[in-house]
Amino acid sequence: MQKKLIVGNWKMNGSLAANQALVRGVLDGLKGLQVNAAVCAPNVYLPQMQAMLQDQRALDLGAQDVSLHEQGAYTGEISADMLREFGIRYVIVGHSERRQYHGEQDPHVALKVQRALHAGITPIVCVGETLAERREGRTEEVVKRQLAAVIHVNGHCISEVVLAYEPVWAIGTGLTATPEEAQQVHSVLRKQLKAATEQAQRIAIVYGGSMNASNALTLLKQPDIDGGLIGGAALKVSDFLAIMAAASQCATAS
Repeated sequence: MQKKLIVGNWKMNGSLAANQALVRGVLDGLKGLQVNAAVCAPNVYLPQMQAMLQDQRALDLGAQDVSLHEQGAYTGEISADMLREFGIRYVIVGHSERRQYHGEQDPHVALKVQRALHAGITPIVCVGETLAERREGRTEEVVKRQLAAVIHVNGHCISEVVLAYEPVWAIGTGLTATPEEAQQVHSVLRKQLKAATEQAQRIAIVYGGSMNASNALTLLKQPDIDGGLIGGAALKVSDFLAIMAAASQCATAS
């Protein structure tokens, strides 16, 4: 049975009290579900999350970004080795908000992936097109270019990543690709991975464009959608658990 992967990206949200209530609620609701699950918290809350999650195996801990530098005079940066000390399993790399607001380019993303892999952390590598690029018919060109940069730098190690397709126009907007649209792009990415590694089928390709409690099941039923990278819905216990229940249903059905 192949389990789906559901990852919550809290973005710049949370507080000590809210985090505790959220994680406790999620852990209680996860019991019995057949799903791989994780939460990516802001760096300042990683010690709290490490303490809360250390005695269980149902929910993994992730970070939201990693430095492309190993160490040195880079004020505000967090290295992969630093993240590893807090038991980090996943780290989001190349999120559209990092690309848009912090000027990250494909080479930066590829090197961050390399840093994470070297530290034994699984990078969740984000690719996706803007609304303008989609309207211009460039979706496939854009996502293939973004993935190609990561493959070029990391070679056969690409089999150790998680890939996230996140159409930029569907992040935080309430819009989402139809299951058919999402599947089409996931299929393109799968073919590109197959050309790069014999281990392509083991690479989870998750969808990251406003997946929520109401659309999760139809998206997760698609053959090449292996899970979800969840934003706002991951901040509500009931919504996050509903998505994971849908993932569990798909795993059981398979």
